[in-house]
Amino acid sequence: MLSTQKNNKNTDDDKAGHRIHAAFNEIRADSEKICLPLAVEDYGIQTMPDVSPPKWHLAHTSWFFETFILKPFLSDFKSFDPLYAHLFNSYYEQAGTFHPRPERGLLSRPTVDEVYDYRRYINYYMLDLLDDEHHPEQQEILRRTEIGVNHEQQHQELMLTDIKNIFAYNPLKPVYKELDLPPQTVVPELNWHAQPAGIYEIGQSKDGFAYDNEFPRHKVYLEPFRIASRLTTNKEYLEFIEAGGYQNPALWLSDGWKAIQIQNWCAPLYWENINAEWHEMTLAGLRPLDLNAPVSHVSFYEANAFANWKNKRLPTEMEWEVIANDLEITGNFRDIDYLQPISTSDEALTQFYGDVWEWTQSSYTPYPGYHAAEGALGEYNGKFMSSQMVLRGGSCFTPQNHIRASYRNFFYPGDRWQVSGIRLAETI
Repeated sequence: MLSTQKNNKNTDDDKAGHRIHAAFNEIRADSEKICLPLAVEDYGIQTMPDVSPPKWHLAHTSWFFETFILKPFLSDFKSFDPLYAHLFNSYYEQAGTFHPRPERGLLSRPTVDEVYDYRRYINYYMLDLLDDEHHPEQQEILRRTEIGVNHEQQHQELMLTDIKNIFAYNPLKPVYKELDLPPQTVVPELNWHAQPAGIYEIGQSKDGFAYDNEFPRHKVYLEPFRIASRLTTNKEYLEFIEAGGYQNPALWLSDGWKAIQIQNWCAPLYWENINAEWHEMTLAGLRPLDLNAPVSHVSFYEANAFANWKNKRLPTEMEWEVIANDLEITGNFRDIDYLQPISTSDEALTQFYGDVWEWTQSSYTPYPGYHAAEGALGEYNGKFMSSQMVLRGGSCFTPQNHIRASYRNFFYPGDRWQVSGIRLAETI
């Protein structure tokens, strides 16, 4: 089940209450800060079915608190607008009906101002409920609020990826935000870290928040392997393109080969060849391609084809976690505000956290002994354990305090609009 480690001592409960109260205020404000550079016309755009308009994200994250906390635990709560329960439910079948995902961009109403009014309404009642230390269900309210806070952080990342797609679709290539160029570094040669065979434990075990798909902690046996010291760069991926990687069916999975034929892929998403020079769309507008930065916005199919071309493979999620468990969670996160993958000069194991979500060769399936929570909240992760691949490590759009070694992200193998990249591995 969606879980945090809980302590029954009153003092610990008080500390948890203050911590979650502060986190709620901070995260709700952060979502609105992300939208500050937007014009009102930007809030309602949907460029493809996977992209949601920014105002939908703002409303949906409020719907989450209303549906799973305010309605069950605040007896006199009245909805801001009862029809919002349909408009801003994402996929929770047990919570009611929902508006079709591909048609979110067709809704001119509610207006942006009305969505912000809705957020203020939810904030008022949430803070009132969080302050009620004598509520008989206070522990469960705090547990669900922490889920809601982490859920909103996920949508903050989605807002940035969706805004990037919205702006990239526009021929004017608008600038979301002026961003400093990161320092230029000389990227070292790829090194390989060897890991011996053995029985290892993976899954969440530490205190703090974790999603249900990170449980239960369990043992796995790994054959000896080597993993790349850093991420694959744009320059290295460009070599794959120039070597005819997108024209060689021997490198591709059948579904991947079909995808590149149907969708005419010839480079990562957001790359543009202008006058024989490669450029890349960023949140700071169109920029010359930084050859030393990690390649991003590639699908699992592209990552797998590149690995085949290099006579390597992608790591399993178990291999990735075993290595990452021993590394400090530092890197190029949203907090740094480059909002773009950056190069490294580090010759040791690096870039495991931040920069890009790293595709693994592992399909998204339940851990041994996993059971989804009962009720609509049980649909959060478990219902998606089919036909998707696991990514690890977070990206430059991920807040640093949101990520951990056991965090399992998941997307369909053809998805490219997320900040996803490549780390190579090989079996010894």
